[in-house]
Amino acid sequence: MTTHVAYMPLETYPETVADSSILAAAGFAVALGLELHVTAFSVNIPQVYSPLGGFLVNVPGLVRAAEEKSVAECGRLKGILEGSTDLRANIHYSTREVGLGAALDAAAVEARYYDYCVLPWSGETVLAQDMAEAVVFGSGRPAILVPPSARPTRVDHIAIAWDASRVAARALADALLLLPPGGRVSVLTVQDEKPLGGSNVAGSLATSLKERGFKTKVCNISIGEKTIAEALQDAAVAEGAQLLAMGGFGHSRMRDFVLGGATKGVLKNLKLPTLLSH
Repeated sequence: MTTHVAYMPLETYPETVADSSILAAAGFAVALGLELHVTAFSVNIPQVYSPLGGFLVNVPGLVRAAEEKSVAECGRLKGILEGSTDLRANIHYSTREVGLGAALDAAAVEARYYDYCVLPWSGETVLAQDMAEAVVFGSGRPAILVPPSARPTRVDHIAIAWDASRVAARALADALLLLPPGGRVSVLTVQDEKPLGGSNVAGSLATSLKERGFKTKVCNISIGEKTIAEALQDAAVAEGAQLLAMGGFGHSRMRDFVLGGATKGVLKNLKLPTLLSH
């Protein structure tokens, strides 16, 4: 049986995602049977010289303190992850120094060498949202956003947001690799969001999945007054799915789903792990 390898990037400057989010994401990855490689990025800040000659502000000292704090945070995170007996054997931890503001691009590039990217999610932490944007739209790899409420559990039921688009098919293929033979798939189709690519796209997918040995159910949903995030998550949770899969631009409001449009944070209340493929 092939072992899939996942990647988790962690920033340490100017803040990091909460420990509970990191442990939840790592635990979920291990429960999926993924081998997890974690990279924590420490920051290298270029020296900025004060026009007052440092009389009022010790700029070099502040820079050095920030860098030392970032390095210390890398060590602390390693201790948290390797200190968990449930995770230790399945996690490979490394650190990497990057320039100020370079962690997002570095993570997107590094993620290309793995099967999946697992991202600890926090709707309250801007860095988590920025990292999701960078990886989802820059790595070419499927990313799984994991809320701190997620529990380490074997996934045997996924929900797919389906509109018969190329990116939805990509998300489905990525998610099915995580599902055991005979697992369940809930096919979610949004009826009042945009024209679908056929008269019975959900039924056609359900038939195809049944022929491959999966148990399937078609769920037609309406957004109403909800956001696309709320409607799809609510439907997935109602069906009992442990993972929601979506294509990067399968819905016209996909970028809003991730970024919240002009205001980030539509996913402040991420209710279940969500796989995004672009």
